[in-house]
Amino acid sequence: MNSSDLANVTADPIQVLGMSFYFDPLTGARAKANGLNIYEYYGLGRGGTIGNVDTDVIVEAFTFFHPRFFERLWTLAKEKADPVTVAADYVQAAYEFADRTFGAIDVQVLRDFAVAAHKVAAAVESGRHQLVDGYKQYDVPTNPVHAAYLGCILMRELRGCVHIDAVNEVGLSAAEACYLHDPMIFTLHGYVEEEAPNVTPETAAKKLRAEELTSAMMSECFSVLSDDERQHLADGTLAMFAALKEPVLVS
Repeated sequence: MNSSDLANVTADPIQVLGMSFYFDPLTGARAKANGLNIYEYYGLGRGGTIGNVDTDVIVEAFTFFHPRFFERLWTLAKEKADPVTVAADYVQAAYEFADRTFGAIDVQVLRDFAVAAHKVAAAVESGRHQLVDGYKQYDVPTNPVHAAYLGCILMRELRGCVHIDAVNEVGLSAAEACYLHDPMIFTLHGYVEEEAPNVTPETAAKKLRAEELTSAMMSECFSVLSDDERQHLADGTLAMFAALKEPVLVS
């Protein structure tokens, strides 16, 4: 499997995998234990990997959310809990989700995936992608299930970050890119109906070009892998994605 094929094969599954723990009911229970609701836990947990930073830094890192979204997800939530502490706990929530989900997958498949994913992440230049850097600060677990799922999160954040680069390169606004991706997501990301952009053939073409550029950028990231490692990344991604439908507890 070449790097381009891998970028296309993993695009949607990695997107879903990396976010699957966000609003899981047991993640919500962990949020409550931290004195937060599940949305505040998401904001501080994901954003807190960057540190206890100003709101404008978080707005830039998340990009496709309306800035107003972070008044309650970040600015006010920080009055309840320390983002750095919550972020570390959020990673543990991810590992607990993995333990509830990937028990039927051959451990070697998970190990091989983890090696490949973390090799890709390690090769990404620091200082370019805030959320990738944020998750790279955590040690790769010795537990293969946890190592694989942290790899999923890193690959999801990497694709999201290079997509931001691609959107900027083609000249789309964040609002346009979000709306063209999915009007429902546009609403969930804090926009209101009156802010919906006018979709034109030009903006639609830019969105398509941004997707192509994103895959090309991911292909470049995957070029550090050997042929076997690329296959391992694909196999692990598809195995974990399939497991979401029939989760099995890790024994």
